[in-house]
Formats: sequence, structure tokens, C-alpha cells
Amino acid sequence: MSDIAIGILSFPALLALIFLRVPIGLAMFLIGLFGLIWVTGGSLVPLARLETETFTTFASYSLSIIPMFLLMGHFATLGGMSQALFQAAAGFLGHRKGGVAMAAIGSSAGFGAICGSSLATAATMSRVALPELKRYGYAGGFSTATLAAGGTLGILIPPSVVLVIYAILTEQNIAKLFLAAFIPGIMAAIGYVIVISIYVRVNPESAGLRPPMPWAERFAALVKIWPVLLVFGLVVGGIYAGWFTPTEGAAVGAFGTGLIAWFNGGLTRATLAESFVVTARASAMIFFIIFGAAFYNGFLALTQLPQSIAEFVGSQGYSPFMVLLIILCFYLILGCVMDSLSMILLTIPIFWPVMMELDFNFISMAELHAMRAAEAFRAGVDLAPEMLRSIEDALAAGAELTREQTRALGLRRVNSLALERANLELVAIWFGILVLIVVEVGLITPPVGMNLFVINAMDPKTRITDTYRAVLPFVASDLIRVAILVAFPAITYFLIAV
Repeated sequence: MSDIAIGILSFPALLALIFLRVPIGLAMFLIGLFGLIWVTGGSLVPLARLETETFTTFASYSLSIIPMFLLMGHFATLGGMSQALFQAAAGFLGHRKGGVAMAAIGSSAGFGAICGSSLATAATMSRVALPELKRYGYAGGFSTATLAAGGTLGILIPPSVVLVIYAILTEQNIAKLFLAAFIPGIMAAIGYVIVISIYVRVNPESAGLRPPMPWAERFAALVKIWPVLLVFGLVVGGIYAGWFTPTEGAAVGAFGTGLIAWFNGGLTRATLAESFVVTARASAMIFFIIFGAAFYNGFLALTQLPQSIAEFVGSQGYSPFMVLLIILCFYLILGCVMDSLSMILLTIPIFWPVMMELDFNFISMAELHAMRAAEAFRAGVDLAPEMLRSIEDALAAGAELTREQTRALGLRRVNSLALERANLELVAIWFGILVLIVVEVGLITPPVGMNLFVINAMDPKTRITDTYRAVLPFVASDLIRVAILVAFPAITYFLIAV
């Protein structure tokens, strides 16, 4: 049997272990270990790889950002930020038809901006919003579906643990990925609000009405969310402004939310110790999944399967968008049986080489010149009036700059290679956001959406089938958003300075 055939057979073997309830990290490690033994014909190479892979995987400085973001989310819960967000959103939306559900979506988006985990966002916001939804007569299935959908905003709106992992795997800039995720995240929240508005009109019995809150109480509730805005602005804004690295930003965010939780009385010696233990457990689980995936992907690389797939796809003559749609459909199917982190770790080393071979030309040389010229102008480049006028005329006409003009601006190596790198970076950012969205769809897709089970466990009186039916419009909203972002890639990357 060829090495490629062994690599292909490893997939059903891995899925079989997952269905047998073997932890995903352990399943990937075991398949990778025995696959290496099979391919190499002995245990020497696998054991040597076990030694080196352990160090190379966990020596990555970028991984330290994960426990910091997890700790930040836990401190935010202790600090009462989830309750403050929900009360502020409910004050302005709760009196509308379906308004309490809309408030749950808005507060989930806000909490996702300081959490970074979908399951944590879903679980936290359900404890806050579910009693209010029940109190005002919202149907059980509609309530749980709304909170499950809102929880997915935790991994889309930055900061996001899954985006950090994707950035490490594809060697991309974390700050740019965070910025690129912002608008798709807002689109998701708006899409969910539209779904709620339509749903309660089609099914008027599914939602009751909440009396309007006095304006004084609304503004008082709005004032209480300043810690969320402060932490989000400091972390994401500080990272993008270059004040500190993503890891330093995560540490600043964790310290800030911890300080706020302490001032609010939620952080004591006991809860601080509990926060460290919970964060350590979650980090250990994530790190073991990362290690298992690294070992398994090392085995796949040895079989040459990823390279063979990339070569095969390239030789078929499919259009780049056709290949992309096939990959996204695969994610939608896989999302029904696997969690988001495992999917990213398992598939990106296979699909990213395929995407690198596709010819997505998002920007031209003239557009690259315009971007670099804008950077030079912001840096205060000193130009002669005649040269400045000629450059401005060329940029206004959408033309490429001449060699003399690029030299005058101090631009070096703005050539075809630089254009290729710029387009590849945009593809990586665009593909990462699309993957994140379809992975998010998998979290709420019946019959095995992780968020659905998390929320339903908190409301045992609601049948899971009711949640399944009510969540389908939210899934449709996500699919429409994916179609829009595929058709108009600039929505994702237009905030990015390449």
C-alpha cells in the first residue's frame, strides 16, 4: 500500500475514534503515531518525532496568548460584565417585538469582544439571558436557538482563540486577522437580529413583550458597560496601533478585566484561584489538541498527501472559486461532528497549500503602489512640488507609479514578487474569516452542534428538537453571509493595510 493511500485511510480511522468518544487530541495523536510506525516500518522515527514535536509545538511564544484570553473571559464573567451588557442592550431593545432576544444577541457580541471562546460566550450569556427570555414568554426552542447562535459570535468578533491558532498555522499577522474579523462579526450580529425580527412576526406566539425601561435607567445601564469598551479598545486597538504585541495585549486585557472584577467585588482570593484552575484546564485541553494535530499533520506531511491533493486540484482546471466552495462545503459537513478548534488544526495544513496554489488576484500593481504611497504620505515623506503633483495625478488616474516616483517615495522592492506576497496575505486573511464563519455554522448545525447541546443542558425542559427547528433560520443567515463574503472579498480585507 502506498504512503498516500495510508494517509487517506487515516481519515476514516480518525473519525471512527471520535465516534467512539476518544478525545480528539488523543485520537489525532494515536493515528499519527501508528501511521508513522506503518509508513517508516519501525518505532525509531515516531519516537524521535515525539521528542522533537513536543518541544517545537509548545516552544511557540504565540501560544501564550491562549491562556491569557481565556483568563480574560473568566475575569469578565466574575466582574459582572455579561450582566451589564445584557441590561444595557435590553434597555434599548427589550420593549420591541423580539427585543429581549435581540438584546441577547447584542450582549453576546459585546461579551465575545472580551472573551474569544464560543462555548464560553454561549454558556455565560445563557445564564444571564435565559431567565429573562423565559420571564417574558419566549418559547423554549426559540430562546435556546437564539443563545446558541449568539454564542458563535465569541469566536468571530476579536479577540478570538481560533483566529490565533489559524494565524499560527498559516504564519499570518494576528492583528490583521482580528481587524478583518470585525466587520463580518458585526454582519453576523445584524443578520441574527434580522432573523429574530422575521421569526417573531411569522411566529407571534414565540415571543412576549417587555415594558419599556425609563430613559434614566437606560442611560444608567449604558454607563455600566464602559469597562467592556475600555478593555476591547485597549486590547484590539493597542495591538493594531502597535503599542504591544498580541500576547502582551492579551496579558493587558487579562490584567484589566481582573482589576475591574476586583473593584466590582467578583474577584476574591477563592475566585482568583478558581479562575487559574479553570484557565489551566481549558488551556491544557487546547494545547493537547494542538499537540495531537501537530503529530497527525506531521504524519500526513510524510505521506505527501497534502502536496498530492494540492497538485491534483491544480491539475483539474477548476476555477479558484469552485475549489473554495468545495472546501467550504466540506467544513459545513465536518462541523456537524467536530468542534471548531479540532477542525482548524486538522484541515488547515491540508487546505492551505491548496489555497496557495489558486490564482486569486485581489489587487493590481497600481493598487499596491497606491497603498504603499499612502503609507509614505502618512510617514511624512518630503517631495518636490512637481514630483508630488505627478504622483497625485498618477494615483488619481489609477495608474502604476514610475520607477522615479517610487524612488522619490522611498519605496523599495515594490515589484511582482511583492504583489504576489500581498495577494497571498489577502487570500490568507479572507480564507481564514470564511473558514471561521463556516466553522461557526457547524457549532449550531443539527444534529451535533456543540452550542446547541451546551444551551439545551441549561434548559432541560426544552426539547432538543425544538431548538433544532428554531436554529435553522440562524443557519440560513450564516450561509447568506458566507455567500456575500465569497462574492465580495473586499468586505473582509478593505480595512487591512497590506
